[in-house]
Amino acid sequence: MAFSLFRVFRFLRSICVPVTAIVSFSCLLTVIFILYQPTPGPGELQRVGWQSWDDVSAYAPTGSGDETTSIPPAAPGDSNGGVDWWNVTIPVDSTVDSVSLPLDVWNPLLPHDTGLSELSIERCMINPKVANSICRPATTPEQDAIKGKWVRVEHDLNFQSGMWYLNIWYRRTRRLDIPLITEVKLLPAAERPPTVEPPYEWHKVARSIRDGVPRTPSLYLWYKTGKTTRQMTVKGGREEYITEMDVLYGDSRNWWGFEKVETPVLESDGRKESVWVTYRKKYQAPPKAQPLHFSREGRFKILQVADLHFSVSPGVCRETPAPCKDSDNRTTSLVSRVIAEEKPDLVVFSGDQLNGQGTSWDSESVLAKFAAAVTDAGVPWAAVFGNHDDEDGLSREEQAKLLQAMPYSLMQPGPKDVHGVGNYVLKVMSADASKTHLLTLYFLDSGAYSRGTLDWFGFWHPTEYDWIRESQIEWFLQESASINALERPFTPDGAQDFGDIWKRQSTDQLTPDAKKLAKPNALMFFHIPLQESYDTADTNPSTSQPLDVGMHGLEGKGSAKKTDGFFEKALLATKESEHVAGGGIPEVKVVGNGHCHITENCRRVRGVWLCFGGGGSYSGYGKVGFDRRFRIYDVSDYGETIKTYKRTEHDEIVDEMVLAGRGAPPPYEGVTR
Repeated sequence: MAFSLFRVFRFLRSICVPVTAIVSFSCLLTVIFILYQPTPGPGELQRVGWQSWDDVSAYAPTGSGDETTSIPPAAPGDSNGGVDWWNVTIPVDSTVDSVSLPLDVWNPLLPHDTGLSELSIERCMINPKVANSICRPATTPEQDAIKGKWVRVEHDLNFQSGMWYLNIWYRRTRRLDIPLITEVKLLPAAERPPTVEPPYEWHKVARSIRDGVPRTPSLYLWYKTGKTTRQMTVKGGREEYITEMDVLYGDSRNWWGFEKVETPVLESDGRKESVWVTYRKKYQAPPKAQPLHFSREGRFKILQVADLHFSVSPGVCRETPAPCKDSDNRTTSLVSRVIAEEKPDLVVFSGDQLNGQGTSWDSESVLAKFAAAVTDAGVPWAAVFGNHDDEDGLSREEQAKLLQAMPYSLMQPGPKDVHGVGNYVLKVMSADASKTHLLTLYFLDSGAYSRGTLDWFGFWHPTEYDWIRESQIEWFLQESASINALERPFTPDGAQDFGDIWKRQSTDQLTPDAKKLAKPNALMFFHIPLQESYDTADTNPSTSQPLDVGMHGLEGKGSAKKTDGFFEKALLATKESEHVAGGGIPEVKVVGNGHCHITENCRRVRGVWLCFGGGGSYSGYGKVGFDRRFRIYDVSDYGETIKTYKRTEHDEIVDEMVLAGRGAPPPYEGVTR
């Protein structure tokens, strides 16, 4: 018995040391990583900033409640007088207070009026997103408190050709006593900026902005500091100092509100694209689109722009009679000409604005130029995503934020609990004071590619197209159910507002005489066509001819192989009227797709027109002899009549036809289940 107890005590003694060591080490780790946490104070927790108790700026930001902005003028071609409810002066949104914006986060979309105090350029051997704290410029807590913490501009200057990561860093400060940066220059090593008078002073960043690029002369970033925030506030000059920095690839236009530094970091040489440093001074909100509305004559015109396929580079023309470069700019010029001729009230980009396929690797640089023709014309626009848009660069969620921040944009990301990004509804109202909802525009994300098990592991790129999912069907049914019926055809309530104007115009309208209670007509846009786009077309009982107008069959089917039944469950299930007398007419009269560049027909299938836009870009694939073209939807009679046609690059009007309303083929009379 004594021997057994001895063995037990010896065993316990043998494990005592290692167990004690393990327990002690575990306790140490617990104390260091769990129990002990530095206490930054309430300012850090609330992200008020590390300068919360310093002498900081307190004046109101751009967009204070006292300022106003004007929504753009009336729709193109609408020149009659009257009460323009859509063209009013409204206060600028003052919900964003610049004092509440974070100083240590790089986000060029934030409306900062806080100035920069110092610049630096740092290299990193590993991705700074992983080692941000290691590769940041040297600093001290005192410098952080005075000049601000270092912030990295995320775009890599050496992305195309450098030996390591190279980024611009800046400090941002709210203190009133710190000189702010008012100008930046890029100069060769042997040059200096011109001499300036105090309080202005030039500072040279120690590292070349071309550091790591082989066989390239050094180029240095200089920045000029001048007055303090207090001096600019008291004596004026708030528009002088720089509030944001960014980097642009390629020779496209700047992002809204930004300017380029005069000298490029790198110039394009055919193998790599040029690189530019850009900056913004006083923040200016992009102009907003006016509310969508019919003209007083009861018309609303939509221009569909399909499959631009823009890249960071200027692009090369594809399938054209003669080879050409700069295809993106040539396409922009073509779109500008079409807008000038057609004067649309809305432009719809129906997907594949970005080329993907390795050429749109910086999404921001491509998005800055794809809608240039439309924003220059001041026309409201909407967009959906195609299968190529997020192949390179930013995700759809990130791109949606950029699209929303562009001038005249009506794009919306849509509900987060619905599949995809960009499921939203726009409503077109009457021009009279009643602002009656007369036309519904649905936009959906048809996805990119469906992925199988092997695709997720990256063995090969997925080749099957995605499809509209069940959650999108439910979302559409809910949106459709929320739309109220109105008495159609609509008669403007203009007796009190416009006198004889409405009476005269009403007699000119070719609307049906019979009145009915029904939802407004609707159009829908998404990128990848449905399987039903290739089904047998309805037959026109008046002519015994198939209702299929336009060219098709020049390329294979572009639809997904799978489906959740969107055509049956959504398009055919939603009627313009629930009354038996309504005749079971679908609410959505037309679906507009892109995706297939040399397919441009309109085919009616079981009462719903399924139409392709046809390729309108020299940067996307085409076919020699097949002109680039754009589809137009001309809606008249206050939403009752929908006509469509195509305008080619040679300004020919092709396949003009009425899809709904007076002059359209008889309604479908088959079984829609």
